[in-house]
Amino acid sequence: MQKATLKAFAFAAALAVATPFAGLPAPAAAQTLTVGVGGNITSMDPHFHNLGPNNNIAQYFFDRLVHFDAQQKPIPGLAESWRSIDDNTWEFKLRRGVKFHDGSDFDAEDVVASFKRVPWVPNSPSSFVAFVLGLETTVVDSHTLRFRTPAPRPLMPIDFAVVNIVNRKNAESPTSDFNSGAAMNGTGPFRFGQFAPGDRVSMTRNDAYWGEKSHWASVTTRIITNASARTAALLAGDVQIIDQVQTADLPRLKQNTNLRLERVIGNRLIYLHLDHNRDETPFLFDKATGQPLKANPLKDLRVRQALSKAINRQALAERIFDGEAIPAGGLLPDGFYGASPKLKPEAQDLAGAQRLLREAGFPNGLKMTLHGPNDRYPEDDKVLQALGPMFTRAGIETSVVPMPWATYASQSSAPTFAFSVMLVGWGSDTGETSSPLRALLATRSPGFGASNRGRYSNPTMDALLNRALQTVDPAAREKLLFEASELAVGDVGIIPLYYQVNLWGLRANLTYQARTDEYTLAHLVKPR
Repeated sequence: MQKATLKAFAFAAALAVATPFAGLPAPAAAQTLTVGVGGNITSMDPHFHNLGPNNNIAQYFFDRLVHFDAQQKPIPGLAESWRSIDDNTWEFKLRRGVKFHDGSDFDAEDVVASFKRVPWVPNSPSSFVAFVLGLETTVVDSHTLRFRTPAPRPLMPIDFAVVNIVNRKNAESPTSDFNSGAAMNGTGPFRFGQFAPGDRVSMTRNDAYWGEKSHWASVTTRIITNASARTAALLAGDVQIIDQVQTADLPRLKQNTNLRLERVIGNRLIYLHLDHNRDETPFLFDKATGQPLKANPLKDLRVRQALSKAINRQALAERIFDGEAIPAGGLLPDGFYGASPKLKPEAQDLAGAQRLLREAGFPNGLKMTLHGPNDRYPEDDKVLQALGPMFTRAGIETSVVPMPWATYASQSSAPTFAFSVMLVGWGSDTGETSSPLRALLATRSPGFGASNRGRYSNPTMDALLNRALQTVDPAAREKLLFEASELAVGDVGIIPLYYQVNLWGLRANLTYQARTDEYTLAHLVKPR
């Protein structure tokens, strides 16, 4: 299998050059493209929910100061270049001649308004505020901005690759106005058509786009959460490209000469979140009586370790994914910046798990309900069904409750966290390890722990992470990220399971470069 070679984030006074796309004419032979995606898109508001499918669709209509290429290497976006003036100050030069979809000019004030909007958006299930926190912004001129921070912030360029820029006219527009289309006024390669929740998003090409124009005059993104239905739509020609191909469909897709596959090791970790917070947790029970426990066993490191030892990660990768997944020991696969080489997948050890349960005061084991989605990640339902017997054999009698993502997401959000142990995934939106550390494991505070559903908190890890985020030297910063990851994983803040391999199926007459961020971007789909 292809190895990831993605150590692309050694920012030391980074200075980028402009991309050579401006002014290219639209292709003469424009076509219609229909894309089938597995992730449910919950909102058009690019600042509402830091969720993969939402971030993917936002890139059709909005731009960011910095873009990522297919390996999540930063390249110019709305910013033509950037440089560090000193350890605490970055300067960004903005692209001139960029138009919003309503014809108005893009300039520095739109960036200022967008960054102010991020913490303002109400009821965000997973906020983008970490990426814009603590900025002292100076508008040098209409197309030059300086950002000063209280401490060094060497990762600012990749942070800005995550935040979309809206027109300042819409800085106070509610999320509902984006969902209806009233506020969908971006600078992206497509103009908004319609959002039918749970069904589709339609769009037309923006012929005034500053970058490379799409081959496609119109695009429809169909939300097809059932993997078999997604494959059937591709085989029938109803869609021309699909993501999240399930491994059970690989043989017939490979045999079809009208189709082709693209794959790459992705940045998404599939893991278990645990309830570290509540004194009583709702879905762990006394094994003999079936009654809720008075004290939360997940606060005991030995119980968390027992859960991890119960899992056969190699079996998950081989039997469910036919090798199209990688057993996980850390937060990102080898080769990503900050991925510690010391974090190897833990081998299944049922006897060790049972011993730890006895030491924790549960000689007869525990009873547990495991929750997870059945339509969000490739093979997620099968993974849940495999995990249940693994825990049961280790002495934790487990019932599994799979749920549709739309229901599951609302119950599993960080403010509520209705479960005790849950299956979920995290794709590193910055392509390096500070993303899962900040979002999943840092103590909840402004800009940190936005998706820390279980409220894990480790002050020592927080201190290491903060030092890393302020360390300018890339090698020293990476060492600190190693230490923070090793501490959090060793403390079983979450339980890593496996890394996804991103798979696309598409018509043989099309090309698409597989992306580590798993995004399916129609404007990058091209005829062969």
